[in-house]
Amino acid sequence: MNTVNPMKPSERMKLPRQASIEQIPEERNKNFLEVSSGLDEERALIEAKRCLECKNPVCIEGCPVTIDIRTFIQLIYQKDYIGAVNKIREANYLPAICGRVCPQETQCEIVCTLGKKHEPVAIGKLERFVADYEMARNLFVAPVITEHRDQKVAIVGSGPAGLTCAAELAKLGYKVTVFEALHAVGGVLRYGIPEFRLPRTILDLETDRIKSLGVEIYTNFVIGRTATIDELFNEWGFGAIFLGTGAGTPTFMGIPGESLSGVYSANEYLTRINLMKAYQFPEYDTPIKVGKEIAVIGGGNTAMDAVRTSLRLGARKAYLIYRRSRKEMPAREEEVHHAEEEGVEFVMLTNPVRIIGDANGWVTGIECQKMELGEPDESGRRKPIPIKGSEYVIPVQTVIEAVGQKPNPIIQSTTSGLDVSKRGTVVVNDAQMTSREGIFAGGDLARGGATVILAMRDGKIAAGNIHKYLLSKLDGKGNSKLNVDVKQEIKSI
Repeated sequence: MNTVNPMKPSERMKLPRQASIEQIPEERNKNFLEVSSGLDEERALIEAKRCLECKNPVCIEGCPVTIDIRTFIQLIYQKDYIGAVNKIREANYLPAICGRVCPQETQCEIVCTLGKKHEPVAIGKLERFVADYEMARNLFVAPVITEHRDQKVAIVGSGPAGLTCAAELAKLGYKVTVFEALHAVGGVLRYGIPEFRLPRTILDLETDRIKSLGVEIYTNFVIGRTATIDELFNEWGFGAIFLGTGAGTPTFMGIPGESLSGVYSANEYLTRINLMKAYQFPEYDTPIKVGKEIAVIGGGNTAMDAVRTSLRLGARKAYLIYRRSRKEMPAREEEVHHAEEEGVEFVMLTNPVRIIGDANGWVTGIECQKMELGEPDESGRRKPIPIKGSEYVIPVQTVIEAVGQKPNPIIQSTTSGLDVSKRGTVVVNDAQMTSREGIFAGGDLARGGATVILAMRDGKIAAGNIHKYLLSKLDGKGNSKLNVDVKQEIKSI
């Protein structure tokens, strides 16, 4: 491979990793504006110079959707920013989203050759830079679809898995229809991730770009109620279906006091705020009550989103209670760092055992027990062990549990022949195929809670295999017998 940067590797290694431009913590913890503005052009060019242009770019292998990272960074170095974002879009149709929320530090960046002795190239920040550059100048041009096919594919759910699958199939020329149960598109990208991490304008723009491929999206349409999977096949004429409905049903710890007023699942809490804009009540109709002292239970990204949101809603004290140490926390390091900067108090090696309430049924405190770490468990992390006699109470008026979620069972319960695991996830093989012919699945519905980029990977793999499946169903003349007008079917409901 040719290199474009004349600098010697030793010179590149001396360049410091470039930091994003950010709001100061004392201001951002009081607003829902985006925390980071990303890299400006000057910083992006310096960061691009740091890339060693490896002959064997292992960063590509670290990327779940195999973006050609080496080439897109070379294009940035050459100031061909639109060429760079288009190179990314060949593998990932949602670069402005992934540049913001993808955990690059545990994927492409962790295997970066430069990172073995120095800080790795800021691949995610460079991805965001070119996506934002294109967006700010309105330079997006939809790819030309050279072949148009008669076969139709239904995508159930408009989260990252569904949107990615829809885009990939539309580029292949299929007639794609997305069905979303909520009133707005985006799935967990909309209801789960706060505005200060992923502005809705970005999500709306990326959705519009998928629509520009000819994808039709219908909201307020609950598969399993408005129409069943079998009806999509038999009456609507879809040749294949991709299920990407996520894992939106919360799980709880099962400790006393969870029925008290002031206790939320993180799913409900964030949905009220992110989707229904409770933080703008009474301008919007959904209220939310947050005490001056709140506790969030958990150590993942959802817990970080909930606790940082609570500060923005006016909490004076925001505690993050986690039963292991910081080293074991699954949340992104950047989110943990931002939370600390913003004033979140981390209560580590601590496990809640009871939520305490007053005579009126409102939360007044949370009783916790201190923990110590033992041997690693099945997750590979050291198992927390309770310390006897270490119980104590933290005064709070709000408790938010962010301890996991599972799929809503509506599709599984209304679709015969669909294998489901004990956790309620839909069972798939390596091709994202389910036990039912013509049905594919991915994202959190198949994985349980996972990352946005892994959901996108599933959607991309599924699209390729749906393509193969539908090709195998064509008659000798290249035609499909399935031909039902989707718009007409929707109007009839």
